[in-house]
Amino acid sequence: MPNPSPTRDAALAALRAAEARFVANNPLSQAQHNLAVASLPGGNTRTLLHTAPFPITMQRGEGAHLWDVDGHKYVDLAGDLSAGLLGHSHPTVQRALHAALAETGLSLGATTPHERRHAALLSARFGLARVRFTTSGTEANLHALAAARRFTGKRGGVVFAGGYHGGVLRDGAALGGGAVVDGLPDNTVDKRDFVVVRRYNDLAMARRVIEAVAARGELAAVLVEAMQGAGGVIPGRSEFLLGVRAAARENGALFILDEVMTSRLAPGGLGAALGLSPDLVTLGKYLGGGLPFGAFGGREDVMAVYDPRLAGAMAHSGTFNNNTLAMCAGYAALKEAYTPEVCVSFNERGDRFREKLRDVARGTRLSITGRGSLIGLHFTEDGLEDIECAEDIKGKERPDLRDLFWFEMLEAGFWTTRRGFLALILETENEELDAFVEAVRDFLERHRQLMLVDK
Repeated sequence: MPNPSPTRDAALAALRAAEARFVANNPLSQAQHNLAVASLPGGNTRTLLHTAPFPITMQRGEGAHLWDVDGHKYVDLAGDLSAGLLGHSHPTVQRALHAALAETGLSLGATTPHERRHAALLSARFGLARVRFTTSGTEANLHALAAARRFTGKRGGVVFAGGYHGGVLRDGAALGGGAVVDGLPDNTVDKRDFVVVRRYNDLAMARRVIEAVAARGELAAVLVEAMQGAGGVIPGRSEFLLGVRAAARENGALFILDEVMTSRLAPGGLGAALGLSPDLVTLGKYLGGGLPFGAFGGREDVMAVYDPRLAGAMAHSGTFNNNTLAMCAGYAALKEAYTPEVCVSFNERGDRFREKLRDVARGTRLSITGRGSLIGLHFTEDGLEDIECAEDIKGKERPDLRDLFWFEMLEAGFWTTRRGFLALILETENEELDAFVEAVRDFLERHRQLMLVDK
């Protein structure tokens, strides 16, 4: 930890003042939190959403906006960590849900035409020979890894520091507080079967690890994100990802691409845009139209391990895997609302927005990463220009500045994640994005002495 300095003392004073205003401005959220702790550990059932001194309680959402219980209105720039791509009340999704309730019903406990229709659309859009549904991206990754183990007859997996593949598959991921965890957290499933590559975007290191695990006869799969989401919204370089794919295949392993977040970044997913052609792909988030959803798919021969017509096939259970609402809402969202043309236009808009943020942040302790409609905000001592992996910012974070920014963006009417992850919503107006850029500019000017990088 760096030694205290007058600048850090000033940052702490500004943060304490912002927190005091937060408490004063949100008495009903505090009251809701005090009620929730009587039933939920810490008043919470999704750890990421907990923020000290207490979380904001939202009352409702409409379009790209949220209202909390204290009556404050926000432009939603968090987008439920990319699941809320279509916003909170998209008319296409509403029509699909109403039709499903009126014409089909809930929990039929049987195969329906809706799952076939959604599967065919996903297969065509993302280049999958076969696909199966789950109720979360976490489950999608678990089942994809299980398929790889059955197909190869091995158990080992190689993953990357800073990666996140679900609540029980964190690969040294950046957590809600922004700290980067070394190795694998204690709640990682089959923790001893994974080896972590210490640096994302380091092909030489990745090759060494992959070859070492394969030499022991243990390598079933290499699992990677084309852009790390929870690890800081850090894009993978094309040569790195193509090299990892080659190393996996040269050593008899399956190359699994986690597109739970990144499928929204290009019409066929980010992997298709980069020419990766993975063996298996995992999906989730917005592809359920705002309902719980996950999917995994890819090569026909690999997915055949789940074909119940074949002797010895693996079971794949899940009461709500093909639930009517997610099948109908997800299909309508992808078919009618997030068409390939809309996808391209939307992510181009995100690129322009990100460049505007970079322009105002240049020379400060705020750095911007990301691609398309997913953006990362990083507060570091040195104001790093190039961030290629979580290790680059390890030990350099300024959580005091990050928290100060979060509190003051709330006051300015913008809902962001405290860790600095932005996921744009389709219905957000350009004027609102420009207003956020100006709010960031004002923040940097207001705290000029805290935010300018020392030369």
